[in-house]
Amino acid sequence: MEFAKNLVEYYDELFSVTHEQKQFFSELLTNYSRPAKILNVGCGTGFFDHMLAKEGNDVTGIDPSAEILRSANLRRRNQLMSIRFFQMSYIDMARFLGKKFYDVISVLNDKIMFVHDRTLMRKFFYDCHELLAPGGSLVLELVNFELFPKNTQAYFPVRESVRSRLLSTVSPVEEKSGERNLNANVETGNGHLLPVYKSVPIYPLLPDEIENFAEEAGFSSAEFYADFSRAQFTGNENSFVVIIR
Repeated sequence: MEFAKNLVEYYDELFSVTHEQKQFFSELLTNYSRPAKILNVGCGTGFFDHMLAKEGNDVTGIDPSAEILRSANLRRRNQLMSIRFFQMSYIDMARFLGKKFYDVISVLNDKIMFVHDRTLMRKFFYDCHELLAPGGSLVLELVNFELFPKNTQAYFPVRESVRSRLLSTVSPVEEKSGERNLNANVETGNGHLLPVYKSVPIYPLLPDEIENFAEEAGFSSAEFYADFSRAQFTGNENSFVVIIR
């Protein structure tokens, strides 16, 4: 993350954990013996990870930003909880983490788009399949890029709290069909714009690609929902959640 310091203060409120998200994971984790082993890819400041650990789960969080992870580790005041954080690129996780170990791997808040290349995205699905124990689940939450125009700048749904807003735009990369760059700023309550991302490459992962990549990697099913309440996904929603097994 290019300007992590500008996002840290506002991260938890902009990427808040909803009641529906808590309920979704509570129901999902009933399929696994306690302690369920969870890997959260792109864990950010670790707020959700600590919630899962407090419920008796074994939680690992990875994030490429050292500054963001400092906030995550500051939460680790209870040494009895089974939780740990590692600074790690998404594409390196299969090199350093335990194979066939995790019951659930989650990639929330659109973070999977930072696997910015089609070949690397295919590898990411293979890596997740390798890291998951038999019967494990991969959970993705991301924006619906099907609704984005392909050749012009588009706007992400705005994330906002009482104190701030995260304003994000996606632009096509010239002469590179399908590739996109992300620009994002935090707008504070006094109107100041703090840069978070500047021309960061992303991959606009589509629902049909998810199914194809998952099948290639050895998964057998992909269940799509409009949100964490498990409402029906019609393809017209701004974002979606998918459980891959």
